[in-house]
Amino acid sequence: MTATQSMNGPRQGLSSASRAPARPMTAPARAAAAERSTARSALALVLLLVIAASVAAIGSVLSAPGIAGWYAETPQPMWTPPNAVFAPVWTVLYVLMSVAAWMVWRRPDSPARSRALHAYAVQLGLNAVWSPAFFGLGALLGAPGAWIALVIIVVLDFAILATMIRFGDVSRLAATLLVPYWGWALFATTLNAAIAVLAR
Repeated sequence: MTATQSMNGPRQGLSSASRAPARPMTAPARAAAAERSTARSALALVLLLVIAASVAAIGSVLSAPGIAGWYAETPQPMWTPPNAVFAPVWTVLYVLMSVAAWMVWRRPDSPARSRALHAYAVQLGLNAVWSPAFFGLGALLGAPGAWIALVIIVVLDFAILATMIRFGDVSRLAATLLVPYWGWALFATTLNAAIAVLAR
């Protein structure tokens, strides 16, 4: 055997070994991987629901004094729903938006997915700010507080629309789930605007 052959022999063996196909996962290994993936997905959904519920709870606590005081005493437009309507509607909307975000999160990592989740976080932050601003600043400042809240909710309207567009780049169903939320936010905007005009 020549020196060249003796040198090439081990290299060829290593090259062949490196090209050897990976062993397929066994059935138990596949089952364990699927179970871990399912558990992680379920945990993500629960976390998103908890975040939305926390936003709702904090907003409710901070808004309660204004609802019982300033809001109850301020003239309201004729299309204002009863107070009992708001909690069930917002509960459904928070669930829908959480499920929509979860559907986007489950998609493979990509720039579009990252942009969608970032847009979702921005609109959720604005959502958390608006309710305390409307009821809190309204109680504190009267009409000027309601006008400040109006600016916030208009920005929120555009943020929700941007989130729907971003979600649509990843999942059309997820974007569709945000439509009721956007519609209700637009309706709330008309209430905010009318109350700002009527408030003293």
